Amino acid sequence: MSDAEGTDGGEEGEGDRFDPEAVAAEAGVELPDVPDWDDEYLDRVSDRLMFNYDLQKDRRVRGERFEMVGTMRVENRKQFFHPALNYANHEIREYVFARRAPRVTVAELERVVELGHELADDAEWLVADEEHYGTEFTFVAVVSELSDDVREFVASFSDRTLLKFGYYGHYEVNLAAVAPEAREVVASENADAAQAFAIWDDVQPSDERGLLGRIVDRLRG
Repeated sequence: MSDAEGTDGGEEGEGDRFDPEAVAAEAGVELPDVPDWDDEYLDRVSDRLMFNYDLQKDRRVRGERFEMVGTMRVENRKQFFHPALNYANHEIREYVFARRAPRVTVAELERVVELGHELADDAEWLVADEEHYGTEFTFVAVVSELSDDVREFVASFSDRTLLKFGYYGHYEVNLAAVAPEAREVVASENADAAQAFAIWDDVQPSDERGLLGRIVDRLRG
């Protein structure tokens, strides 16, 4: 968790900086225990993600190293008079994989997309059954600058796969690329976690559409 001094990726005005301790106090919850990153930027990103994601530092996934991996799990269930009598259970998960590099290419992004598909076939990451509603794999590249072809590829990217014709839910691979020093971020349509990486902007209000908002809409529809 970052302290109040120092910046990396753009100044925030006094009072504008996201304060996880204040958020925890206002919500009446304990401040989550998260790793400390030796990277001011990622440390500040973790301040924004910690309330929704379980965060890990420096994890290797099938030979690919990521400085930050986040996991969010949401279970939706309906009950009939008593919690033991529940039905219509649905599980939703999102994984966020972030790593730093001087630059990123379209070929490298295509490689992590393939990694997402590999993980979707692994029961450690996705169990396809009647209770599975959706799993999202979001890959974030933190770089010094964004090339035009990377911007175009990420902005137009979309990859959603139905499992057993949708009977076992679906999974989706999302992409984002961010250049903190340039205050620039580009993300595919449903890469909602990318908002947390734009530390120079305010966190979006909770009633804005995001992963949870889309989940609610789909369940209602």
